[in-house]
Amino acid sequence: MNKSVTVYSTNTCPYCTMMKNFLNDQGIPFKEVNVQVDPVAARKLVEATGQMGVPQTEVNGQWVLGFDPNKVVELLNK
Repeated sequence: MNKSVTVYSTNTCPYCTMMKNFLNDQGIPFKEVNVQVDPVAARKLVEATGQMGVPQTEVNGQWVLGFDPNKVVELLNK
């Protein structure tokens, strides 16, 4: 089964770094979208989730707001 993980982040967000480190440590491949340098992606993110904060992690179409590794693992195991 294909697992799709995308982390929406900024350059200065410590929780974004924690999320990316967690995914790397677990060997979970992910795509990163830096909304600080991509205003189009930032707008789409707010439209999709109603949230401006980061990190936001999309796991197989489901959203995880903030640094919540347990929720990411839960969604990956579905």
